[in-house]
Amino acid sequence: MSKHNLWSGVVLATAAAMMILMIHTSLAEEVMIDLEGNPHIKPNDQGMTSLSTVYDALKTHLPEQTFAQVRRILYGNEWKSLSIPEQVRSSAVKNKFEVRAYSMIHNVAKEQSRPPRIVRLGLIQNAIGANTTEPVDVQYKAIEEKIERMIDAAALMGVNVVGLQEAWTMPFAFCTREKQPWMEFAEEAETGRSTLFLRKLAKKYNMVIVSPILERDSEHNDVIWNTAVVIGNRGNYIGKVRKNHIPRVGDFNEATYYLEGNLGHPVFETQFGRIGINICYGRHIPLNWQSYGLNGAEIVFNPSATVGGLSEPMWPIEGRNAAIANSYFVASINRVGTEYFPNEFTSADGKPAHKDFGHFYGSSYVSAPDASRSPELTRLGDGLLVAEIDLNLNRQVKDKWMFQSTSRYEMYAKELNDFIKPTFKRQIVRDPSLNGAFEEEPTE
Repeated sequence: MSKHNLWSGVVLATAAAMMILMIHTSLAEEVMIDLEGNPHIKPNDQGMTSLSTVYDALKTHLPEQTFAQVRRILYGNEWKSLSIPEQVRSSAVKNKFEVRAYSMIHNVAKEQSRPPRIVRLGLIQNAIGANTTEPVDVQYKAIEEKIERMIDAAALMGVNVVGLQEAWTMPFAFCTREKQPWMEFAEEAETGRSTLFLRKLAKKYNMVIVSPILERDSEHNDVIWNTAVVIGNRGNYIGKVRKNHIPRVGDFNEATYYLEGNLGHPVFETQFGRIGINICYGRHIPLNWQSYGLNGAEIVFNPSATVGGLSEPMWPIEGRNAAIANSYFVASINRVGTEYFPNEFTSADGKPAHKDFGHFYGSSYVSAPDASRSPELTRLGDGLLVAEIDLNLNRQVKDKWMFQSTSRYEMYAKELNDFIKPTFKRQIVRDPSLNGAFEEEPTE
């Protein structure tokens, strides 16, 4: 097939994808969702909800051979579908959440000195469960019920580590700049209601759970943080990490509520691997990703809450790029749905006041260090993504590409150290002709 025909196929598929309203049937082993009756997905948000997944659009509308080439370029080595038990399928249909399950372990070389280190990750994305006008307790319990059903399904799929989305216990109300009632969702990291709830499930299912919450630190004058709690598979509290980078762009008014974290880049050693958590906006900062790698992370979760009008073109790139650059797995989780708030707010952009933040586009996925990645969850509703991985791939990629061996840390450490000094001068070599100092050589 010619390059022209291949590119034409991609263009046609992209155009066709924007016309898709929803995929109601099952593809391979996936359990798809139905939007009907979901009040937290805006039916037609200027095209934001006209597409379920890019992967499905390409697979549906490209010729088979063309799709294989496009998939290889955009998704890397193929991840194979895993079987989904009937009990999980029934729960997904009943409770209206999508299930997708993939394995990449066939892409990992067998070693003589190490057995495979196979881990199943479960990524959960969800819309809120009750209107934002309901009492705080009603809103929290509606989300908790959703999460419990999806964690039950993850356990039936043999998941070892579950990751939840940023601030999963609440609406992402930081766009409003209002303190009440949203601050009432904040809780203690170790003893808060969501931690106690998840500790029971972690113990029940022998599962590690990454739980991003709004933290209230009563030991330090009730300061608020954006935090991820790590719960061990014995139901024990392991520790926490705080969001290192806080956005100040568009409706992301998070600095009204909390500031940059102060716990650095801890990596949590668990029975199922060493885990780092790079919360949301930190995915835009390469040094943030790198610091988790330097501390030995094998899997880095990126729990997020981001909307289509702002960041969607970045989303499928950043997690995959971080996995490649740092030779670890990345689990990218994004909130889904459209959340409406009681009072209008403005965005400092001259546009009319509004009550919604925009459409959170979900699309959660897992990236591997060999540049491959799983297909993504839907942009349109709740979902559970199960990814079977082999942690041996991390070292194999390090040996093959030698990024760490050739990183020149000492050179960059010096340059960064110089940069933070008030006396720093940029290393710019100026073309002398720009200031008239250049004279043409005489011609004979």
